Amino acid sequence: MVPDVVSTKSSAHPSQLRKYTLIKAMASAPPLETSTLVGHPPPPSYEEALGSNPPYPPMAYAPPGDVKTFVPPYPTQAYSPMYPPPPQQGQPVTSPVVSVQTVYVQPGLVFGSIPVQAHCPVCTQNVITRLDYTSGALAWLSCAGLAIFGCIYGCCLIPFCVDSLKDVTHHCPNCSSVLGVYKRI
Repeated sequence: MVPDVVSTKSSAHPSQLRKYTLIKAMASAPPLETSTLVGHPPPPSYEEALGSNPPYPPMAYAPPGDVKTFVPPYPTQAYSPMYPPPPQQGQPVTSPVVSVQTVYVQPGLVFGSIPVQAHCPVCTQNVITRLDYTSGALAWLSCAGLAIFGCIYGCCLIPFCVDSLKDVTHHCPNCSSVLGVYKRI
């Protein structure tokens, strides 16, 4: 029987005393189950499995097909030039008709509670908008909130007098067309 721990001392100087410890390693795996399923033969061992079957089956050599009847992997395509050929001498050169349309893009134009500079598509002018205030959802909700808290004797009508609680409509000052709307809610 091999002891679990074997210790030896070095015969060197006592200050350089070293202790070597050998610990017998115990298997930490669960025990191997040797029982097999009922009605099934036990599986072959590793040696039996490798000894009876070669690692790879032999490959049958297939001679290549007739070299003269080689088929390309993709069908060939007819040649078509990318650009039309240049005009010949004596032919008139025609150029395509180009129509120009001016498009005004207003990047980042956000309608808010202050006048903004915008392009009016109706009168085609760059203008600073005119503001009209209308009672919107925020004014009505503020009125209802004040009425619920007891301000029913006219104080609940204050939100209809405050422009910062109303929706804002931006108009063109020249032709009065609507350019944008800012809704508070």
